[in-house]
Formats: sequence, C-alpha cells, structure tokens
Amino acid sequence: MAANDVDESLNQILKKTQTQSERKLLPDEIACLTSVFLSTRSDATTIRSKAYVVLSAFCQGVRDVKGKGKEPDDTTKRIVDTFGPTVLQYLGETDETPLLTGISFLTALFQVDSQAASAIFTQEGVVENLMDTVDLSPSPLLCQEVAHLLGQACGHKSCRAVITSQIVRWLEFKSRQSTDLVLQSAASVALIKLSKGSASDAPENGTPEVRSGQTDELAERMVEIIISGQITSAVDAVEGLAYLSTDPIVKETLSKNSTFFKRLFPLVPVHKAGASTASSDLNPTLIYGVLLIICNLTSFRPRLTEEQRQMEKLKGMTKAAKGLSEETDTASSLDDDDHVKARIRLLIASGVLPVFPAAIAASDSPGVRLSVGKSLLGIVEEKENRGKVLQAGGAKVLRTIIKQSLSAHPDTSKSKQANLNPTELQTIQALAKLAITASPVQVFGPNVGAMYDAIRPFSILLQHPSSNLLQRFEAIMALTNLASHSADMSSRIAQAPGVLDKVELLLLEEHTLVRRASVELVCNLIAGSDDTFERYSGDTPNSASKIHVLLALSDVDDLPTRLASSGALATVTAAPTACKALITLQFEKHRFLSVMVQLIDPSCLPKSQTEDSEGPLDTNAGLVHRGVVCVSNVFKSITDVKIREKMFKQATETGLLRALLQLVKGEGVVKDQGIIQPAAEALKAIMDRK
Repeated sequence: MAANDVDESLNQILKKTQTQSERKLLPDEIACLTSVFLSTRSDATTIRSKAYVVLSAFCQGVRDVKGKGKEPDDTTKRIVDTFGPTVLQYLGETDETPLLTGISFLTALFQVDSQAASAIFTQEGVVENLMDTVDLSPSPLLCQEVAHLLGQACGHKSCRAVITSQIVRWLEFKSRQSTDLVLQSAASVALIKLSKGSASDAPENGTPEVRSGQTDELAERMVEIIISGQITSAVDAVEGLAYLSTDPIVKETLSKNSTFFKRLFPLVPVHKAGASTASSDLNPTLIYGVLLIICNLTSFRPRLTEEQRQMEKLKGMTKAAKGLSEETDTASSLDDDDHVKARIRLLIASGVLPVFPAAIAASDSPGVRLSVGKSLLGIVEEKENRGKVLQAGGAKVLRTIIKQSLSAHPDTSKSKQANLNPTELQTIQALAKLAITASPVQVFGPNVGAMYDAIRPFSILLQHPSSNLLQRFEAIMALTNLASHSADMSSRIAQAPGVLDKVELLLLEEHTLVRRASVELVCNLIAGSDDTFERYSGDTPNSASKIHVLLALSDVDDLPTRLASSGALATVTAAPTACKALITLQFEKHRFLSVMVQLIDPSCLPKSQTEDSEGPLDTNAGLVHRGVVCVSNVFKSITDVKIREKMFKQATETGLLRALLQLVKGEGVVKDQGIIQPAAEALKAIMDRK
C-alpha cells in the first residue's frame, strides 16, 4: 500500500473512532493498522507516530463506550477479538516480514493498552512461536524486535508468569554479546524488568529468577552503551537505567560517573533561539527516561510519621531474623539525606540544571513535567543550591509546569481550587522553597504579574487536602515573602479564597514553626491589606476574638511568634474598635495589661503572677517597643472617665505603671531613646485622668 493510501486509511480509522458509537473496524482497516508499526518501512519516522495516535484512539474509544456499566474484561476482550486473530496469524508465519509485522504491532499495543496486549501475549503457543523464530532464523532485526517485545511483556505480572527459563537464558546471552548494541540494550531492559517484577511476584507465579548480582552487570552495560554515543541503542539503555536507578547502590555508582552524565544530559536536545527542532529529532520516551534517572538520583526518602517509623522498625526486625539486615542496612544508608545531597552536588557540577528547561521546551508530557518538578524539589532542598537553580532559569521552569498543570485542572465551583494530584504539589513546593529564601524579584522577575500568578498555586499548596504540614508551612512562608513586596500584593493574598481562614486555623497549630509562620503572615497582611486590617479591628465579636488570639500569641514561649503577634496588635490598636476589644478583655480576663508588662519589663510583674507560672519570659527591644505602642494607643483611645480610672488602677496593680516609669528613667530593659520617647507618651496617656 502506497504511503498516501496508508495515511488516508489511518485518517479514516481515526475519524471512525471519533464519530461512531460502535467502533468496529473492517478487515482492511485492521490489516492496515497492524502493518504500519514496522521499523523497516521507508515512512516509519512519520507514519508510526500517527499510527500510535490512531491505535490509542481506538482502544480508548472502546473502553469509553463499552466500559460504562460493564466489566473491564469485556472491553479488553473486544480489543483482543479485534486484533488477536490477525496478530496470531502473523506470529504463526515462518517468513520474516509477517513475523516482524505481528511482533512490532504487539509491542506497540503494549504501550497503548497493556491489558489487551497481555491477553494476546499469554495465549497458548505465542511465546513458544516467538522463541522458535529466533532459533530458526535469528536475523539481527528479528532478534531486536523480539527483545523489544519481551521488554514490554516483562513489565506486566501476567506476562512474566509465561516467561520460561529458555527465554531468560536467551536474553542473558543477547545482553552479553557486544556486536549488536541495540539488541544488547533491548535484551538488558527485558532482564531488568523481569528482575524488578519477579521480586514482587508471588512464588507460585513461577517466574524464573534472574541471576543474583546480574543487575549490577546490566547497569554497567547500560552505562557503557550510553557512553558509546550510539543513539539508536540509547533509548533502551536509558529505559533500563530508569528502572535500575531506584536501587541505592546503582544511584551511588551513577552519580560518581561524570563521563556518563556528559553523554546522558545531551540526549535532551537544547532548543536554541531562532532555531527549529525537527519533531523527528525529539524522542519523548528518551527525554522521559533521562528525566526519570535524574529524578531517582535527586529524590529524598519520604519523611515518615511516627507510626510509619515504628512499622519500618518492625520490618527491619523481620529482615534481621531472616539474615537480610546487613545488606538492607548498607543499601538504606546509601539513600540517607547526606548521600542524596552529595549526589545532587555531583549532578549540579556535571551540568544537570540546563537539562530542565530543555526538557520542558522539548516535551509537553505530564510525566516529564512531574519528573522535572520532583527533581528540582530535591535539588532546592539545600539552600546553597537555590541560587544556582535561579541562575539556570529554574524558577521559570517551575512556573511553566505549574501553569500547565493548573490549565489542565479547572477550578471547582465552590472553593475555586484546582483539583491537582498530590504529586503535582511537589512542583509548587519547589517554587515555594525558592520564594522563601530569595526576594520576589529574584524568583519572579520584575514583572509584577508573575508574582500575582504565584498567589494561586501557593494558596492551593496551603489548602490542598493532601498537603502535609511541611508543604503548608512552606506555602505560608512563600506567601509571607510575597506579601512583603507591596501593599497591593498583601491585598491580593488576603483576597485569595480560603487563605486567611486556613492561616487563622494554623495560628492554633501545636508545631512552633508552623504557628510562627502563620502569625508572621497575618502580621504582614494586617500591615499591608485594608481588608485584613478591618477583619481584625472591626467592631464585631469575630474581630474581637481574633484580637484575643493575637494577644494570647504575644505571650507564648517563642520570641519570633511574640514579635509578630505583638507587632500585629500594635498595628490594629490604631483603630479605636480594636482598643475597645482589648479593654473589654482586660476587664473580663485581666490579661491585656499583664501581657504588656511581660513585653515591656517582666521584672515588674506582681509576684503572684510569676509564682503561678514557670517564670517571666525574656524580652527584647522589639517586644518593648511593640508593648509601648499598644499601651499608648489603648490609653489614648479612652474617653470615658470611669473606664480611665479603672484602667489606671489596673495598670498600677499589674506593674505596668512601674515598668513604664523605669523605662523612662533609663532603668528598664532597654536604653534606646527611640523607645524611651514613645514610652514617655504612653506614661502620659496613663497618667492623664481627665
């Protein structure tokens, strides 16, 4: 069939999958679709990519239509019934061309619909016929295609169950020969998948085991293939290392091979300005494989909860009883934080950072985006690396990934929060880490629009139901840094749906750092956002309760928290309504004035208060200044004579009057004239009883 005729036939099949509810293919259409995956075709570089689209559309269409209300096995059976007879007929031939046709199509089907492909592969006689063909007519191309098919099949449990020891021996032999690198890498990938998969398969499956220690040999061969620069075999070699690089020992070996990195990183093509990269030069599978290797090398172990740590201890005791602890401990130690940090430093030194913008420019694959985001999250874990990431355009890469993720997930109607997957939060977390330690301009550039755009993802990271406490903490810190940029930025953050509500809940968090970060963000928003100022200083019970929380946080045993919360109080007491709420609290709970004494000079507290507690908290110039401002604002706001008399009496009883007198005389905790002057004004406001 001529190339134009094939292209037209594929177009007709694609159209049928999109418009017809009963997507039944005619015999000629099946023959066309099953024959276009041959690598020997003259138009293979262009027609195969289209054929994948058509095959994927057909399989997905069958599952979408027939899957509603029916068992998944029904849809798998229909796909198998469509292609199975033709594929089995090809595989039963003795001539090479039909054999290659059937093998190449089944390999493609594994990549599009693995359930249907597995069902065909595991049918009686298929595996035996495959091995007979390579025994009877072992041409290089046929061996390569069989190895590629086995590589796909070994990734699936049901297929591993039919892999015989004969197949394993054949793969081992082909992986050791060095005359055909494509065959060597393809056979090695099959063995790697078989090894990784059989480790988790139940013993009754009967999957033949790969030779002990062979994974190290396979990793070494894959590295040699990549270093050799043979692009045709690099795809399989990269795929193999993507599997193997989850092993801590392999990670360590790869990270110390700078020659390997110099060959691996250029496999992701760099798009130069003004130059166009031909689609034929881009291999999405290869790019994804490279990124997966980098991701494996840069990933830290998940932080375990206390319950998970106890479970790991129990597993360790079980392994020790079986005599496996020494080997496990060695591998585990190679994956601890120090080893991961060392690997990341070696990767940066070898030039890994330019790979990320190149990968994002070359591929729009969700898998590539997730791998880039996770890799950068690991790299920016150490603050020392963040400047290098910014210089390499890492912030722009992360913003691009986040923008694409958000566009793929529309907002929900109520919360206006995108329904991101938990794994997609890692990219936002990486950007948050950069935004915490660098100025907004360094991270987002001079364009304020980019800063505005960052509010939404940070808000999602803060409020997402799957976010852990660290992610929420870092989201708050990033928003705090953004809020410091301008009053307009603070206002936009305060107006982001759900942000303030969530932060105010975290004001009560037991974790000191999370509570501190929440208070600091609230302090920044009160100072920069009119809406937040009104939220805390309004004449409502809700506003009064928020002021009470700030007062309570001004008396906790954490200096930064006290500075932020007392600073917020000093700001809101510019409003008479906030002062009124504090006066009411003083009369009801007798807390406001004693907290102010604690800030200004704890030594002036009555003995009865210090005896009942663990002792007075330390203070500093910042706390003294904030306390003085709060006292001055509150007493200046009093217009009622009876209230003034009552407050004056309580100021004397709590030691506030004494604390201010000592401060004005230069006998207080601080001697700063910048504080003594407002202290004198506060003292005057208390003493003025008119």
